[in-house]
Amino acid sequence: MELRGVEELMDLLYACRGTFGAPGFPGGPPVDLHQHALRTAALLRRSRPADKELQLAGLAHVIGPLLRPGDRTAHPDCAADAVRSLLGERVAGLVRGHRPDGGLADDDLLRLRQAAEEGRCAGFDAGVLEDWRTVLELVAARNSRLGAVD
Repeated sequence: MELRGVEELMDLLYACRGTFGAPGFPGGPPVDLHQHALRTAALLRRSRPADKELQLAGLAHVIGPLLRPGDRTAHPDCAADAVRSLLGERVAGLVRGHRPDGGLADDDLLRLRQAAEEGRCAGFDAGVLEDWRTVLELVAARNSRLGAVD
């Protein structure tokens, strides 16, 4: 599935409410993917406020289970493929590589993995999804313009 617009991604992220992923620690409770996405993105916003693409990778990395239920190994690839045309190659690459067994990693990937892990356990108010609409629209618009130039 390839997302055609910000609204489709927002709908998927809203649909993550009540969908639970693996616990943050062995024996811990499963995490609500919607809250996990918001917390991961918020943590990345704190640590890298200028890096909107990294923040959006933190937000979008949770959509795989909705796109391919039951196939955990395919979740990062499905999510990356879905956001590539909307948010660009960098976001897609970060989403694809965020899994802990992802092999070699650059600093951004390590930050994403760390925030995703911390976001599983953190119990803070990360705001609401609507807070991210403007950032999603800006990155999508920039990606669209860049794609048109290629």
